[in-house]
Amino acid sequence: MDTNRWSFALLMAVGTTLIGGNSQFAEATTLCVNPGKSDCFPTIGKAVAAASAGDTIQVAPGTYVEGDIVIGIPLSLIGANSANTIINAAGKGNGIYVDGLDHPGLSEVVVTGLTVQNAKFEGILVTNASSVTISDNRVVSNDLALIPTPPPATCPGQPPFETNEEFDCGEGIHLSGVDHSAVINNLSENNSGGILLSDDTGATHDNLIAGNVVQGNPFDCGITLASHLLYSMLPATTPRGVDHNTISENNSSGNGLGVPGAGAGVGLFISGGGLATSGNVVIGNRLTGNGLPGVAMHQHVPHNPSQNLNDNLIVGNYIAGNAGDGDVPTTVPTGISLLGTSAVNRTVITLNEFARESINIAINNAGGLVDVHLNSLNGSSSDTGIANSGAGVVNAVQNWWGCAKGPGSSGCTSVSGSNVVSTPFLTSPPAAN
Repeated sequence: MDTNRWSFALLMAVGTTLIGGNSQFAEATTLCVNPGKSDCFPTIGKAVAAASAGDTIQVAPGTYVEGDIVIGIPLSLIGANSANTIINAAGKGNGIYVDGLDHPGLSEVVVTGLTVQNAKFEGILVTNASSVTISDNRVVSNDLALIPTPPPATCPGQPPFETNEEFDCGEGIHLSGVDHSAVINNLSENNSGGILLSDDTGATHDNLIAGNVVQGNPFDCGITLASHLLYSMLPATTPRGVDHNTISENNSSGNGLGVPGAGAGVGLFISGGGLATSGNVVIGNRLTGNGLPGVAMHQHVPHNPSQNLNDNLIVGNYIAGNAGDGDVPTTVPTGISLLGTSAVNRTVITLNEFARESINIAINNAGGLVDVHLNSLNGSSSDTGIANSGAGVVNAVQNWWGCAKGPGSSGCTSVSGSNVVSTPFLTSPPAAN
């Protein structure tokens, strides 16, 4: 399958629109950061502190030994090139913090063209902001405060508003309480995890995560969408949920291998009653060689019907060579897994292509209905196209099972478990694959 068939021009148009958003500030000026020039600021932090709303800060090539750079106003922070414009945040909490939690209403922030490395927690953290663009950065070797073993993993000193990050230090790039923003064309590598969307400080919704390379992050998923406990200092009425986000055309590989079962290519999770990770779209990604399945969807609280893991769409991904999921449970290579401790409904899994997975799709759903259509459930006669170990129904008509004779036939993958409707089936691979 050609994972680039989805039009990236539209995604880049979205990013360009966001990057151009500061044009509304008529008095905006351009500041420069270059320690070798007397008319420029010597550090990024000093330039940010001196900037006014709508300003652009141009950062010259070089290594800037600083961190905890806090952005609380609309501005554009533009590095010359991520290959040679480096923030070394060794000993600092975060590399860059776009702080809308302490600056309510923050919007129209751009961070691009930088390498951010060696922070104790996140490389780039964004809280409670809108219309933020994080693009063309290298975010590498952060989360250094993490103590991963022995379990449970801990992250000493992390801010209390990050309510469920003690096991991963918040990952390389973290959005919490963020909406209508874009994370595009970044490299996130060798952090605890790659990119995290959570709702510790408010709802995170309608964001675009596209074209990123997320690889070699050993202790969590490549890309995580997780509904968390609310920061205790916020009103109980604070909007919640990780909803209506689009995860598109990312390459998420080799994540979650530091300890067994540490992370998926893309993970959609809920860690408490009354929380929601719903209505998200995972489309056109390449998800390979991760320590959990390519896509893993979990409710983590047993028998709590107030958990909302409904209405997620997993479409058009290439998924290959990932590990099993002990929560479902599977112990063999698995492409997509879903754990519904209470009924999960209206999840659609379609047009995905699988390779080198002993189980293509594993579902353990306490009730409800999951739709699985037009997938290429490839493998040999010893492999399972769909394994259903729960009480819920899997509507799996119109899939390709690896050969023209249908599930369980010689040369085709099979069905395991009950409540799987697999007829009629496709006699040739879906055209979109």
